[in-house]
Amino acid sequence: MKTLETNDWIILNTIIYKVYTMEDFDEMRKELLEQLKLLVDFDSADFYLASVEDEKKLDRPVMYNCDSNLSEEYEELDYSRGIMLSGKSLIYRETDIISDESRVEMEYYKKVYKPNNWHYSLQVVIAKDHHFLGTITFYRTIGKENFKYDDIFVLDMLKDHLAYRMEKHQRRAGEEGEKLTVTQAVEQYGLTRREDTILRNLMQGKHQYAQKTYFKHIPETGNTQSCTTV
Repeated sequence: MKTLETNDWIILNTIIYKVYTMEDFDEMRKELLEQLKLLVDFDSADFYLASVEDEKKLDRPVMYNCDSNLSEEYEELDYSRGIMLSGKSLIYRETDIISDESRVEMEYYKKVYKPNNWHYSLQVVIAKDHHFLGTITFYRTIGKENFKYDDIFVLDMLKDHLAYRMEKHQRRAGEEGEKLTVTQAVEQYGLTRREDTILRNLMQGKHQYAQKTYFKHIPETGNTQSCTTV
């Protein structure tokens, strides 16, 4: 079993703190994947949520070093669907439930893994109170060793914290009607980098910074000067 060094504990505590305190839910998930790269060796990862309308469906992917939405392909995997909908949080290597020889012959491996140069994967299924909440998959490229139980140990320390935050987010989304996060708004409305910065500053209550960013790119006129001095 892996023995965490002092620096590992600091990183882990930082991740847990951000899971609870980052207001933007999708930004939290992105930050989680980026920070986990410091503790677990992986090349790509995706983080899906259970759909608010139907928990059997995967929704709102956040990705690390991969671009394809694989939700439909993943939902078609019979053995993965059973695990996903078991109502329990589980962490497992794909090779723990199906032999490597069988995996490489599967259509899913040929359609998803091979084009992305992936071979091994590590799956985190997150659930709370018998309700599926989401799943994270970590991938390693061809030529690398399989994930180890040390990696499972690290992720096991995070799964309950994630389940709490995700269940809270899902319940709120169901009660209020899901609102767009900053990240979703940027993608949905095609906001520029400057507009993204302004929106984030406004959401964080940094109105002066938002105003400075806005007027910085407008030629100075009498009207502009009068606005900035109000």
